[in-house]
Amino acid sequence: MIKAVALLSGGLDSILAVKLILEQGIEIEAVNFLTVFCTCTARGKTCLASKSAADNLGVKLKVFEVSQEYFQIIKNPKYGYGRNINPCLDCRIFMFKKAGQYMREIRASFLITGEVLGERPMSQRMDAMRIIEKESGLEGFIVRPLCAKLMEPTMPEKEGVINREKLLSIQGRSRKPQIQLANELGIHDYPCPAGGCLLTDKGFADRMRDLMKHNPDFTVHDIKLLKVGRHFRLSPSNKLIVGRDEKENEKLLALAEEGDLHISPVDVAGPIGIGKGYFGDDHINLASRILARYSDIPADGYLEIECYKITEKHRSHITVTAIREEDFSALRI
Repeated sequence: MIKAVALLSGGLDSILAVKLILEQGIEIEAVNFLTVFCTCTARGKTCLASKSAADNLGVKLKVFEVSQEYFQIIKNPKYGYGRNINPCLDCRIFMFKKAGQYMREIRASFLITGEVLGERPMSQRMDAMRIIEKESGLEGFIVRPLCAKLMEPTMPEKEGVINREKLLSIQGRSRKPQIQLANELGIHDYPCPAGGCLLTDKGFADRMRDLMKHNPDFTVHDIKLLKVGRHFRLSPSNKLIVGRDEKENEKLLALAEEGDLHISPVDVAGPIGIGKGYFGDDHINLASRILARYSDIPADGYLEIECYKITEKHRSHITVTAIREEDFSALRI
């Protein structure tokens, strides 16, 4: 039996693409590429959206955690960034190369993707798709069932492995054709369309740029911290992260490392702060004043703050007033 590898995000487009090819009697194994930037619900090394889709479709799923390799693409993308810090073309090339390697490993004949011509402005233009195919070394072996009739026939179509007449010509950003097709195929369990990558989010992108500037050798742990709390750049050598609520306070405590600065209010309700980098007395005072800004005290009141380094026994207390709005805003990342 002919076998294909499908890139399965778990979104509607990829689900429909797999379904259309399954109906032509092709055996499919799905792959998903997970990074620390994914916004899909994940536990450990499993993307729950793609796992649910694979289970419903009755196909095997192989998940690759590729965060470390992906960092190099973010730092120096050949084709640049989108509106924020999203290297979409380089990302697609990277994923297709990986999928192509796996395709050859399991002796599959071609790849399937749910891409729709014109749906995404950076990576789903005709010229962009051709660049991705060429750079990944997969020209003629990427089948896009949802928009195939708008493109040149692929090798599986030319060889009669796939019936081109049963493929579609969907184009543009409207989701109506896909939703109608899903209803016709009896597919009702799929996630709402939304961006699946934090790198497309402006707020996160600003934090990511700051991290890359001040800590170019960042780690997965550093990225996890970017997802939590309010971030403040106090100097080139340190930053402060302040929890927004009790749940985020707990996350920050769980992510805190040996040597990090821990600050918290003593007698009133308020957030905790975690300091990364070297903190002298002046920066401890500044961090404490930022914390006071979010604590339950009058605007002109005083707040006692406890400060200590994680894993160290020595603790100190200082009393501060809340930072002024104009000073506070300039430090927020």
